[in-house]
Order: sequence, then C-alpha cells, then structure tokens
Amino acid sequence: MSEPIDLQATFIPNEGEFFRVKLALEIAIDEVVNEPGCIRYELTEATEEKLVLTERWESEELLEKHSKGIAVQDLNESLSALLAEPVKLERL
Repeated sequence: MSEPIDLQATFIPNEGEFFRVKLALEIAIDEVVNEPGCIRYELTEATEEKLVLTERWESEELLEKHSKGIAVQDLNESLSALLAEPVKLERL
C-alpha cells in the first residue's frame, strides 16, 4: 500500500478579495472532504495576504481523480479573477 500524499496549496488574493477567496475555498472544502481518498482538506492559515489549504490523500490515484473532479474545476473557475498569482501547490 502506498503512503498518503500530503500537499499544501497557497492562494494569494488580489487586494480586497480575501473574503471572496475564503468563501470559494470553504465551498470547495465542504465538497472535497466527502471525496474518496480525502483524509484532510482544510484551511490552515487565512490572512489578508494569503490562504493556505492543507491536503492529505490516501493514494496518488485518488489525488489524481480529485484534481480532475468537478469541485476543483468549480474552485478554479471561482478563483480565476480573484487571485494575484497562480496557486502554489507543494508536496510536503
């Protein structure tokens, strides 16, 4: 069995867009926590300058399925005009 995959996604909102970015993330979190393989999907930092989402997935396969899913597509669409720079996704 493979090791769980830990990720951290950092979101830098445009000036004045913090609350809209946070709301979009909270909506996505409500959907994603119920996806197969999701162990952790939560905001671990939220300031006016950045929001950090910490993720843990059971396997690479389930992470891949999540990354192509509707919740991620909806989130990307919601955030398209709200972020100052592209999302930074790091494996931990």
